Amino acid sequence: MQLNYTELFIKFALGILTLIIQINIFGKTNLAPTTALDQLQNYVLGGVIGGIIYNPSIKVMQFLLVLIVWTLVVFILKFSREHNTWVRNLIDGKPVQVIKNGHVLVDNCLKAGISANELMFKLRSRGIYSISKVKNCIFEQNGQLTVIENDEDNIRFPIISDGQINYDVLDLIHKNEAWLTKQAKDAGFNDIGDIFLGEYNNGKLNFTGYE
Repeated sequence: MQLNYTELFIKFALGILTLIIQINIFGKTNLAPTTALDQLQNYVLGGVIGGIIYNPSIKVMQFLLVLIVWTLVVFILKFSREHNTWVRNLIDGKPVQVIKNGHVLVDNCLKAGISANELMFKLRSRGIYSISKVKNCIFEQNGQLTVIENDEDNIRFPIISDGQINYDVLDLIHKNEAWLTKQAKDAGFNDIGDIFLGEYNNGKLNFTGYE
């Protein structure tokens, strides 16, 4: 069957346009995927565009309908993921704590599928050569390690992010939630949830609100 190059061009243009729309509306994380949903979005959209675009039996309107349906599915999944913890855990999985207070949590390592060799390799790549120096180590959903060392002068993570308190950082600086809440209120915030980002540097707090 001979290809209709006009129809092929229209399908190709619609596919590229849909990809651009999804990237700009749903965020640019799928350019460097960090979650299972980002990967799935890329694979399915690539399969839809690549598998249908050269099929002459599927007309432009049918192709457009498939793109619209997939865009709606992605929108619903992303919206649900951002507003529902259960859905977020189902799609992304949960981060796993593999080191706590200088001790390896072997059962958690086995559940996460990370070997001792891989764990130490990832730590060495961060410049850490001893487990005893690690206060908390989280194996993230994207396979990376989030490491907090037993050193108040070596705090590299925010004390508040997306309205959530990082209790490991609080513990490192020997403070509690009540203290942090008071600091936030003194800075003009009604609640911790009003803070987009909170940093602790050289004994000082710096808050960035949502507005």
